[in-house]
Amino acid sequence: MADQSGLYTPSAETQSSNDTKERKNVPGEGGETHQRGDGPALTTSQGIPVGDNQNTLRVGARGPALLEDFHFREKIFHFDHERIPERVVHARGYGAHGYFEATEDLSDLTSAHLFQEKGRRVPAFVRFSTVAGNKGSVDLARDVRGFAVKLYTEEGNWDIVGNNIPVFFIQDAMKFPDLIHSVKEAPDRAFPQAQSAHDNFWDFISLMPEAMHMVMWTMSDRAIPRSFRFMEGFGVHTFRLVTAEGKSQFVKFHWKPKQGLQSVIWDEAVKINGADPDFHRRDLWTAIQNGDYPEWELGVQVFDDAFADTFPFDVLDATKLIPEEDVPVRIVGRLVLDRMVDNFFAETEQVAFCTQNIVPGIDFTNDPLLQGRNFSYLDTQTKRLGGPNFTHIPINAPKCPFHHFQQDGHMAMHNPVGRANYEPNGWAQGGPRADPEKGHRSYPEQVDGEKRKVRGELFADHYSQARQFYISQTGIEQDHIASAIVFELSKVETPAIRERLVAHLPNIDKDLAAKVADGLGLKSVPKAHTPARTPVEGLKPSDSLSILKNGPDSFAGRKMGLLLTDGIDDDLLDGVMNAIKDAGGIFEVVAPKIGGIVTAGGKEVPAQQKIDGGPSVLYDAVVILASEDGAKALKGMHAAKTFAADAFAHGKFIGVGGAGAAFLKSSGIDSPDDGVIALNKKGDAKSFVSACAKVRFWDRLS
Repeated sequence: MADQSGLYTPSAETQSSNDTKERKNVPGEGGETHQRGDGPALTTSQGIPVGDNQNTLRVGARGPALLEDFHFREKIFHFDHERIPERVVHARGYGAHGYFEATEDLSDLTSAHLFQEKGRRVPAFVRFSTVAGNKGSVDLARDVRGFAVKLYTEEGNWDIVGNNIPVFFIQDAMKFPDLIHSVKEAPDRAFPQAQSAHDNFWDFISLMPEAMHMVMWTMSDRAIPRSFRFMEGFGVHTFRLVTAEGKSQFVKFHWKPKQGLQSVIWDEAVKINGADPDFHRRDLWTAIQNGDYPEWELGVQVFDDAFADTFPFDVLDATKLIPEEDVPVRIVGRLVLDRMVDNFFAETEQVAFCTQNIVPGIDFTNDPLLQGRNFSYLDTQTKRLGGPNFTHIPINAPKCPFHHFQQDGHMAMHNPVGRANYEPNGWAQGGPRADPEKGHRSYPEQVDGEKRKVRGELFADHYSQARQFYISQTGIEQDHIASAIVFELSKVETPAIRERLVAHLPNIDKDLAAKVADGLGLKSVPKAHTPARTPVEGLKPSDSLSILKNGPDSFAGRKMGLLLTDGIDDDLLDGVMNAIKDAGGIFEVVAPKIGGIVTAGGKEVPAQQKIDGGPSVLYDAVVILASEDGAKALKGMHAAKTFAADAFAHGKFIGVGGAGAAFLKSSGIDSPDDGVIALNKKGDAKSFVSACAKVRFWDRLS
């Protein structure tokens, strides 16, 4: 149904293709709205009128999608083939090899081979990515991050194709081309690139209340992670675990970083993109080359039909999550990345992930977004990699034996041997046969219902979990969300779009709505849109949804920037360097000249960055050690003063030794706080690095 503002809020009663109620103010050409009948009817490419462009055809409100939905297949097929040869989405990616190790025997939950024995290992390949930008875009765009894992098991390849956010913008795959078209560059001008701060995106989103939960996530610091190593991964959808006896339970997959969670703040992201657009790539490369192997724990939320029936939201809805307080995450394995690729194109660029790739013991659910992805991904990879033989490419080939009758096609590297290329056949050497015992078997779920374009009734609650996410954040994180929404909408040129989006916010949090309205200069908060379904009251905060409540407990894996000048004390410098190494961190020397500096004792210290090429945004914390002459020289360098001023403005811990304190004053830091720590002697460095475990001195930013 549509309310007076044109929002489309499908529910079980209004989503049928036979629905005859009038839908008003649907977005039309040129950004205007029109009544039904005022513009041309939407048709397929064959000219067939479309009755429902929001839902795929399925069996019942919660049943599986049907292959006969010709409109869905045409729409996705066209979308999959829009880019040559670049990925339509997730174009900018970076990957690494590693392994997965089961830390528990899960034979009571699944027959999957890799979970039948504690300690069993399988090779893995992981590709991280942004979604909206092209291959040449920047790493620190505000965006969802892809987190795709390929496990090469003894029963074939299992792809867990997820994101760093556990929910998504849409509920039905029918809307995926619309979502991506809206966030990509406008087709008439080819900009903006790799950003959502523009009219098209917010026009679409403001008309899709189901996106509001995801909007809270993407406007939070989750969308600007510090690096791939410090972000969570999620399978997003609800899947099934199936035992050898055929017993099934639902499951959601989580990847939890052993390094802790960390993000940058927006001003840092903007400046990092200018200073090092390959920031995330460089970070992963450097960590693995240094032997600091990133590690994640695989966690599962396992629940049965009884829980699903009592949960106030539909577990098949990809815009919803299950709070860890309701179903705790059980750690069942670990993922370690320990080797970079030999060739980026051959591996990272050609790797093909498909949600359809599951192994015996894992099964799908009727999640309408997942059902569509299972069709779309295979079609996408067939197009992008030149044909149906993309599994012949080494990065995509299974590492277990494989046997089938598929042959020929573009770039076939191997074909079946012998006379038989069909089955059944009567030849003595007739080739492989299906194995009812070992083969994958779908869970025999009972499915009833009419064949309709429809969603389950609980899908219509679009605000409850958005509110839960917001109230789960610390005050600092809530401020960042409000600021992000204001920034994004300030780039929207059409006032009506801004107001339409802000009218969703009172349904999430009235204070948030007021902050955003004030930040945009609206005279008042617009009247709230009427929810399609009454939100659930009393949802409690969930600490697992906050980054700051799940931060690191040490400086391990992080980087310190050392701004140094000639003539500094040798013992003090040694103390700083040793303290960082002892904590498991790394450092870079930043100096007025790339040749480095000479200490008071005559020791030559090479620099990794010249001051105007190594701004403080590239580091998690900074140290400034300067002699008196060195401090005078730094005062005359704009880049040096910006180094200090930005570090302070971004809440970084700052260690200051020698004449560094005098230099700080010249950078506008007249009143240092407890996050600016004096380094007077060698032993002071250890306590300073220990303080840096908190990532930022948040009191400065609150």
